[in-house]
Amino acid sequence: MDAPVKRADNTLVLDREHIPFKTDDGIGTRANLGLLVLRTDQTIEDEFRYALPARDIALYEARLYSDVEITPENLMKMSAVIPATVGLLPDVKFDVIGFACTSGALVIGEDKVAARIHEVLPGVQVTNPVTAARAALKALGVSRIALLTPYLAKINHSLRASLMARGMDIPVMGSFNEADDNVVARITPASVKQAILEIGASSDCEAVFVSCTSMRVARIIEEVEKELGKPVTSSNHALAWHMLRLGGIGERIAGKGELFRR
Repeated sequence: MDAPVKRADNTLVLDREHIPFKTDDGIGTRANLGLLVLRTDQTIEDEFRYALPARDIALYEARLYSDVEITPENLMKMSAVIPATVGLLPDVKFDVIGFACTSGALVIGEDKVAARIHEVLPGVQVTNPVTAARAALKALGVSRIALLTPYLAKINHSLRASLMARGMDIPVMGSFNEADDNVVARITPASVKQAILEIGASSDCEAVFVSCTSMRVARIIEEVEKELGKPVTSSNHALAWHMLRLGGIGERIAGKGELFRR
């Protein structure tokens, strides 16, 4: 290969200034979605890349400080940093903001999460995995669900009670009982699938909801639904679907599970 030609000095061959350009509406010509992602979350970006349409939907994320250990006290602390985290999102006109923490939405409160976001972006539509799951289960036409979580027992039963207070009927539960969010992100999809099939087989449930944005579920939902014969959704799966629907993206999407065909 010939050696590169060396110039004797640093004189520019061409220095063109003020090149004319045109602008358009950017990436999100159909919808601009904003996502508040926990500092510890290692899963949700991949799940959203899988779930969202490939073009014309802009997704912007900001990391929200969170502790590794999932406790009610640590979850409540996140409320204070929501406005500053929203402020890290780019300056675009957002259609929807998603707060990506299931247990945090329950501990802080769905309305309180929305109020904190509205401190920075008044009037924007807001959702979270709890609000999204309720909308998803309604769209699927199911009321009795099996709940799968990675949480410790204290969080599990508080979660069940909170979801039931919001109208869900949860006669079946299962848990990996892991407090460390870094470990939860490493639970294999095969393990999640086996757990879904185990608890979802109960005749007392019509569908399965997998709680926690760190759980890898979206990519296996289509196959596990075929084996189980019942609808399955998760925190990330339901949140992505709900943000799309709130953002005006209403078409059915094949290959992502029964929910995305609704």
